[in-house]
Parts: sequence; structure tokens; C-alpha cells
Amino acid sequence: MIAISFIVLSLADAWFWSWIIYLAQAYEAENSVLKKCVQKKILRNPILRGFNPDPSICRVGDTYYIATSTFEWFPGVQIFASTDLEDWKLVSRPLDSARLLDMRGVPDSCGVWAPALSYADGKFWLLYTNVRRFDGDFKDTPNFLTTCEEIDGEWSDPIYINASGFDPSLFHDDDGRKWVVNMVWDHRHNHSYFKGIVLQEYSVEMRKVFGPRKMIFQGSEAGYTEGPHLYKINGEYYLITAEGGTGYNHAVSVCRSDKIDGPYEIDPAMHVITAQGQAGKPIQRTGHGGLVDTPEGRWFLTHLCSRPIPGTRLSPMGRETAIQEVYFDDDGWIRLRHPDIAFEIKSLNEDEKQLIRYSFDGEKLHSDFAWLRTPYPERLFSLSAREGCLRLIGRESPGSLFEQSIVARRQTEHCYQATTIIEFDPDSFQQMAGLIAYYNQHKFHYLFISYDDENGKTLQVMSCAGDLSLHARAPMGLKPVSIPEGVPIHMKVDVKFDVLTFYWSLDGGDWTRIGPTLDASALSDEAGKGEGANFTGAFVGMACHDVTGIGLHADFSAFSYAET
Repeated sequence: MIAISFIVLSLADAWFWSWIIYLAQAYEAENSVLKKCVQKKILRNPILRGFNPDPSICRVGDTYYIATSTFEWFPGVQIFASTDLEDWKLVSRPLDSARLLDMRGVPDSCGVWAPALSYADGKFWLLYTNVRRFDGDFKDTPNFLTTCEEIDGEWSDPIYINASGFDPSLFHDDDGRKWVVNMVWDHRHNHSYFKGIVLQEYSVEMRKVFGPRKMIFQGSEAGYTEGPHLYKINGEYYLITAEGGTGYNHAVSVCRSDKIDGPYEIDPAMHVITAQGQAGKPIQRTGHGGLVDTPEGRWFLTHLCSRPIPGTRLSPMGRETAIQEVYFDDDGWIRLRHPDIAFEIKSLNEDEKQLIRYSFDGEKLHSDFAWLRTPYPERLFSLSAREGCLRLIGRESPGSLFEQSIVARRQTEHCYQATTIIEFDPDSFQQMAGLIAYYNQHKFHYLFISYDDENGKTLQVMSCAGDLSLHARAPMGLKPVSIPEGVPIHMKVDVKFDVLTFYWSLDGGDWTRIGPTLDASALSDEAGKGEGANFTGAFVGMACHDVTGIGLHADFSAFSYAET
């Protein structure tokens, strides 16, 4: 009897431990899935790498859309689409004609600020600012509205909204009424240029704002209140704003009210996310956010951020777009789901690093490329003038605010190489064409072909590393390098964090360095005028300048970009 009992107990014991092992394995498997899910949705930051600031997000069915600022780069506004909030594809650059946008003459870091994208009544709505003045007490900030039934369709003629401040957004209430919120710029600078957030109703029929304009939020103690977005969630109105300036004190703040015109109560924690107190973390300058929900009821916050060069406060990629999962706490305030990893990044593995070889045999320029200010690209370049080539037509000087022929793409990682092949036959020192790493008129490095009476056709380097008087000079001691006539020249730029080096070759295989190493960190938001004065990001591309006014062209037969 004892032996039988022992056998029964042993069997029960074995069953018990087998069950425990099964549960442990199941838990481990589930936990692994959860970890992968968290990594998939949270850790892959930035989700839009390279200069893509001020993200405005909305959802249509199962597809999410993000619109980002483009400032002086044309076409205006980039719109990305995703079905999983992780993998994004550029699907539209809506402000692509003079009818919608003309930025000739706007200063650096002006142009299109903080577009706001929404969807209602069977179409997309896009509000945007075309900033025409930056320095001084005044800002000239006309705001416009355009719509389209398809994200990549032809957008409507713009409707003028107002010019009292920048960063407008459009809120579609559930009663059918529409409201514009935007910040007000106070040129008197009594206490701050940022006076607060105002609300005014918009009439679809009248195609304008109307009625009283009410100040609904004057900001928190962080100041610099801008970038407003309104949401109605569980019967309450939530106002999301950017605060703290767009530098290292940037933040996303939240306030709420049971009435659209307030009064608004600010979150006791004040900020949903800020990188203040996170010195040394790879993600910095977090702010300017927007909310979106999933069909399953989860909530996510998109926001801008930057990845400074390690050990510095210099951000060549400018401000990028990141995402965080959020939830509503017991008091109804928005909180980060994973605050412990909010300021971390996911490094790219070898398979994910971009290696792109661009060709110029199509009818349209690849959407990775942009140019500066003008809505008349036919004055700058042609894809049909010579088969298989991008022909740049030499226009005004490096740094021109009207017409200069630069076609470039965003720098998306701290380390990269870019190459091109160029044919150019100048007969004057005033004619230049080549490979350029460019931030703005005061910050660029340029390897170019030119001509001088002593050496004939030459290779030269010009560098302007943040000098506000625009003293663009050849590096000290560098003499022009004579090159043969009538042959294509291969050019390469190699960037490793804060070090930039140019190379040239006759065959694309045997590379020769030209000039000393240059300061790549000069092509960053914070260089030159300092933090909070520049808002774009570094580009690399092809350039042609002819200040004789003749318009001599250069032909580029290839361009490549590789993250290293």
C-alpha cells in the first residue's frame, strides 16, 4: 500500500513539475514576444531619420500619416505613410508648385514651418506656414490651408488663414464645427515673444476664420509655447503644445478642459516628455508632439528629437521624428508607457543601412532629393537635356536666397560616404560645380571644379564653417589641383561624426585625398549662430554655380549614398 501511494505521489509530483516547466516556458515565450513587440513599437527611434521635424500625425482606417516640416527646401512638406507605426514610406510632397508655395528670398531656416495634417469629411486637410522673416522683433508668418481627397493627389489652391503667428492646426469637432489654433507672436517682447495659444472658428463655406479670437492657453513656466494640437478624448478637450524652445530644454506639454474655449488646466507633471535631465542620452531635444490612436485603442505620441554627435551638443541630422507609446492614467493625464527607454535609439544593423545608387534616366528626380526655395526647378536642373544625366544649370552664388543650383538629399546617420561623377568645362574662376555637404549659406563644405589662369581646369575646396560674415574660403595652404580636360571626374565625401574628408579620382577606384580634414560638426543646428537659431539639417548633393550669369551647366551621371 505504501509503495502504491509512493508511485501515485511520484506521478503527481512529475505532473506538477512538468506543468510548472510548461508554464515557465510559456511565460518566457510570451515575454519574448512582448519584448519584441515593445522593441518593434518603441525602440526603433527615430522612425524618420534625418531632418524631419515637427511631426503631425493622423490615421485613416489602418494607415497612419505623418507630415513634417521642410523649411526652405523644395518641394514643401514631406508626408509619410505606415501601417505598423514603424516602417514609413514617403508618399507625398504636396507643396510642389508656385501655386502652393514660393520661397524665393526667404532667409535660412524660414519657409515651411510645422505643417498640420488631419483627415475629415472624406479628405485630407493641411495647414502650413510660409515664414518670410526670422531675425528681429517681427515675424512675417502667413498661414494657408489646402485639401486633397488622396494623399498623393493634386492639392487645392491654398486658402489664406491668418498671419498672427506660426504653427496653426485645424481641429474637427464631433459636432461638425472646425477650429484653428495657433500661437501668437508678440513683437513687443514685454515678457516673451510667445504670447500664447489662440482659438478661432473656421468656416468651410466662407473659406476663412471668423468670429472672436480667444486666448485659451498662455503657456507654462517653460515658456516658448507653440505647436498646438487639439484632440477630443473621452468627452474632454486636450491641448498638446511644444514648449521650452526647440533646443535642449524642449518639451511636450498637455492641458485639458471640458470646453473647447477653456479654461484649460495644465498637467501637474507639466511635460509628457522632455530630455531635460537626460544628459548623455543618445536622444535629445524631445518636443513638439502629436497624438494618434490605433484601431485597437492604443495611443502613441510622435515628437521631434535629435541625435547629437556623441559627447557634444551638435546635431548634424537636425531634428528628426520619434514615437512613444502613451496611456491615460487614473486621473486622465497622458503618460509614457515606457519612460525608461524613451531616450534610447535602435542602431541599424548591416542589412538596414542604406546603400543607394541613384541614376538619372527617369522623367522625375528621385524623391530623396530636394532643392532650395524656388518653385521653378526647370531653371535649376534637367533630366532630359542629356540622356542618363542630371544637368545642373549654374545660377547664383553658394548661399543665394533666390536661385542656386543644389540638388541634395538628407544626411541620415552620423557616418556616411557619398560619391558622384561630374563633367564640367568652366572657363572662369566664377564658375564652379561639384559635390557639396550643405546646411545653409553660412555652413557648407564644397569640392568643386573651376578654372584659373595659372592652372587651367582645377579641383578646389571651399569651406564655410559657421562664419556669419560668410567668409567661404579654401582651407589654409590648399592650392588648386590641375585636372585634365574632357574627362569625367569622380568625387567622394567621407563623414565620420565630426570629421569630413574629400577625395577625387579619374576612374572611381584609385581615390586621392584633397585638402585637410574639415569640421563636419559645423553642419549642425547648433553651429554658427548657436542653439535655437537654425532648424533644418545637413544635406549632401550636387551643385553648380555660375556667377558670371551665363548659366554654364554641369552634367552628373551618377550619385550614391552609403551609411557607414
